Amino acid sequence: MSNWKTLLLRIGEKSPEYGTSSDYKEHIETCFGVIRREIERSGDQVSPFLLQCAEQLPNKIPLYGTLIGLLNLENEDFVQRIVENVQADFQVALDSGNCNNIRILLRFMTSLLCSKVIQPASLIVVFETLLSSAATTVDEEKGNPSWQAQADFYVICILSSLPWGGAELAEQVPDEIERVLVGIQAYLSIRKHSSTSGLNFFHNGESENSRAEKDFVEDLWDRIQSLASKGWKLDSVPRPHLSFEAQLVAGKFHELRAIKCMEPPSPPSDLSRAHIGKQKHDAMMRYPQRIRRLNIFPANKMEDAQPIDRFVVEEYLLDVLFYLNGCRKECASYMASLPVPFRYEYLMAETLFSQILLLPQPPFKTLYYTLVIMDLCKALPGAFPAVVAGAVRALFEKISDLDMESRTRLILWFSHHLSNFQFIWPWEEWAYVLDLPKWAPKRVFVQEVLQREVRLSYWDKIKQSIESASALEDLLPAKAGPAYIYSLEEGKEKTEEHKLSAELSRKVKEKQSARDMMSWIEETIYPVHGFEVTLTVVVQTLLDIGSKSFTHLVTVLERYGQVFSKLCPDSDKQVMLLSQVSTYWKSNVQMTAVAIDRMMGYRLVSNQAIVRWVFSPENVDQFHVSDQPWEILGNALNKTHNRISDLRKEISNVTKNVLVAEKASANARVELEAAESKVSLVEGEPVLGDNPAKMKRLKSTVEKAGEAELSVKESLEVKEALLNRALSEAEVLLLLLFQCFSAVLKERLPEQNKARSLQELKSINKEDENSSAMEVDSENGNPKRSSEIGEREQWCLSTLGYLMAFTRQYANEIWPHMEKLESEVFSGEDVHPLFLQAISSALQFPLQ
Repeated sequence: MSNWKTLLLRIGEKSPEYGTSSDYKEHIETCFGVIRREIERSGDQVSPFLLQCAEQLPNKIPLYGTLIGLLNLENEDFVQRIVENVQADFQVALDSGNCNNIRILLRFMTSLLCSKVIQPASLIVVFETLLSSAATTVDEEKGNPSWQAQADFYVICILSSLPWGGAELAEQVPDEIERVLVGIQAYLSIRKHSSTSGLNFFHNGESENSRAEKDFVEDLWDRIQSLASKGWKLDSVPRPHLSFEAQLVAGKFHELRAIKCMEPPSPPSDLSRAHIGKQKHDAMMRYPQRIRRLNIFPANKMEDAQPIDRFVVEEYLLDVLFYLNGCRKECASYMASLPVPFRYEYLMAETLFSQILLLPQPPFKTLYYTLVIMDLCKALPGAFPAVVAGAVRALFEKISDLDMESRTRLILWFSHHLSNFQFIWPWEEWAYVLDLPKWAPKRVFVQEVLQREVRLSYWDKIKQSIESASALEDLLPAKAGPAYIYSLEEGKEKTEEHKLSAELSRKVKEKQSARDMMSWIEETIYPVHGFEVTLTVVVQTLLDIGSKSFTHLVTVLERYGQVFSKLCPDSDKQVMLLSQVSTYWKSNVQMTAVAIDRMMGYRLVSNQAIVRWVFSPENVDQFHVSDQPWEILGNALNKTHNRISDLRKEISNVTKNVLVAEKASANARVELEAAESKVSLVEGEPVLGDNPAKMKRLKSTVEKAGEAELSVKESLEVKEALLNRALSEAEVLLLLLFQCFSAVLKERLPEQNKARSLQELKSINKEDENSSAMEVDSENGNPKRSSEIGEREQWCLSTLGYLMAFTRQYANEIWPHMEKLESEVFSGEDVHPLFLQAISSALQFPLQ
């Protein structure tokens, strides 16, 4: 990399390029001297790279803005091109709805104003254009209030840029910036308060308090007002332009051209609740809220920082996470050295955990945040590991109120994190969970973490890691292997089924075909012993052969999957098959999930059969004490969703190929027609058409192009048919899923007049012996503490939590079928309000 590029990248850092100095003024002067000379040699390379640095290292925007301000003093044309490129990129971002680019480029333009590069009045015009679009969008008559998420985003962009240039705007154009702020206040008075109860990390049932809380836009507005009242002074935004103010005032101002905001879609012609809800959902997905604050540490951990400083540091951290997502070590390095004069380890931990637990989904996979946290622990060994441990303890104390999906992510992250640090954790602190009932959220959390650790390592290693709290061994999964019932143990009587299993095993070793094996089963086992015994023998034997490793299992399923298909052609029998698989792997949660996932992948069992099996009595009783049923259900739904997603991508690609084939075929026909219209001499006689050899070649090309076009179109028809079939299956699956949830909840939820909210459900008398037949802890016999929620209530809370999680996760697939779901599942006097409340919260749209 050229020296000038390295200087641009490392500006503001302690690096060899700058002699380990951290003085911003020295860095800018050094970089300016090199860049000024480089522009004369290769200005066409400098401009795009400088813009790329500003866009992808936005925590350094004030430094790049000041550098451009200095360049403006000597090369106005070069800076004019930069401003034009920034404006062009900003318009492209607006047209495409690229949220990150819109926000960052507006901040960059604000920083350029501070360096006397952009005319203040023209930036005010940009603000007012965005504000006007926002106000129009939420207008009931002129706009489309369903797209308030877009309007809110535009206002957030304006507010979020003010910490980087509010002081200069207030000084240079006080009346104009005051007009913008008044406009924002007017917008806030006409927009609807954004209730995001279904996206909160914690669900404590206090719905009235949650409604009273400020939403993100209102909170940011309060922080900006507080900043304005203090003269726009804050510590978290560097102001290097002040060191060059005497020079920068001589620079030429550049104007910004008018911009155009993307119009939201028109309101649906059919103003049904389903169509309005679908548009609101689409808007929230396109303009998602970037952060939801996870307040797990006391406020005093942020030292003396202003309210706006928290927002600015969050912006820095999220920008680094987003733009450096491919370079985890670089990402951790930047996060550990932000340009703020106060300590922010606690805020950094809260921000990272807020992203891991973010609902409906984080921008990146949990693995990415795991690696960043791991690198930060190594980069800041004296501070950050203790902060992370404190965050885990704080979340553990609130685990009973934590959203179920967030809890699952926390379990996955924590187990993986510990695997990178030799599974070291002071487990003795949590040993008391053994005194809690088996359904207590804290006990279940510890149990699931330990089980995940066993998956990532091995049983003896994890047992060794909990030596300080050896009693927790009771929460480890059973060490025993598969439950093979036909093993020939010494002294055990050899039954007829043992002989059949041994014979089947022999046939597998002889590599007999699935067809021959099925014939033998139909002739020898089925007529004599019936279906259940036949299924047990086949499943136990084949799974035992495939139990040595994942590869063995896949080989058995590939080779003898037809045996399962022939034995269990319908959903009822597939449910029995799944039950047999679960029985065989009852001591290994992971292999149960893997085997069922593979069987669905090979189409040996349907997704509907998996849903029916998960909601069968043997699993329903485990909903609140184990994540296994939910993991298997989630895998089935994911596979269904991924298949639809893959088909859509394939159709998109094939559609492009159809256009290419049509164009090639049309060009070939045009070329043939042109050749046929010519007159050529054959043996001295004029003949219509080009020479015969060329004509033959052209006709062959037309035929081949036509065949290729037909083939691609047929492929497209096949893909579209498969997609329509998959969508129909998905609709049936969703109906079945919600019907199952509704049925099991109706059986166990209290009467509607006793529990119409989570708070009422939690406050039901826990000592009422008649409230649940499940409340006896048969596992450990410990008396139920009065502070603990009863088992039936905990079962209801867990099941409602997972109902919310699945509804939220698959909202895109649910909305197209909402009218049918409302008519067949969500309506009726017997539908419990808590069932509807969970779905409403997850979809962020009222069903009643």
